[in-house]
Amino acid sequence: MERIICLLIGYVFGLFQTGYLYGKTKHIDIRTKGSGNAGTTNALRTMGKKAGLITLLGDCLKCVFAVLVVRLIYGGSHGDILPVLSMYAGIGAVLGHNYPFYMKFKGGKGIAVTAGIIITSWNIWIMLICLAVFVGMVAVTKYVSVGSLAVVITYFLCVVVYGQMGGFGVQGSYLYEIYILAALVVISAFFKHRSNIQRLREGTENKLSFGGR
Repeated sequence: MERIICLLIGYVFGLFQTGYLYGKTKHIDIRTKGSGNAGTTNALRTMGKKAGLITLLGDCLKCVFAVLVVRLIYGGSHGDILPVLSMYAGIGAVLGHNYPFYMKFKGGKGIAVTAGIIITSWNIWIMLICLAVFVGMVAVTKYVSVGSLAVVITYFLCVVVYGQMGGFGVQGSYLYEIYILAALVVISAFFKHRSNIQRLREGTENKLSFGGR
């Protein structure tokens, strides 16, 4: 039951669609602009740098806040499996972001939210490695999608290595549950990026560009 509650907490936080809501303040429906995606990259391309930054921070922090709420609720009673419950909150936030019911389940692709999951690993090395991979891949290829897919794979590998080193403080089935949840982050990202992957194969994927505002 705790897992379901944490998933729902995450989903509720994930419903805060930063790019969509910011666009509304500018009388813009981001779903009708650019790729139609409500995430950071489309906000950047269609509304400019400020919108992109606000969307990135908002979508990232909503996941962090969801995890903090879960830690506040269950920190005292379920401290032994808190890393697992935190992961469920993170997954819930990704689902809420990607599939918001009030937007006909058409949201973002979950990468900024995944950044929140990475932050709530509370391990500086995981954060720095994932950041370096994302920035490096985007800098080299100019494709945000390539950086996004590379970073979720890197995150999964970091989770496994960190878990095997005892970093999460859980063992047995709980540890493997964390691995499965991290793998679901990867699967979700690849599923949401399937059109990007197709365009990469065809050589028609859009390279990174900045709006003028």
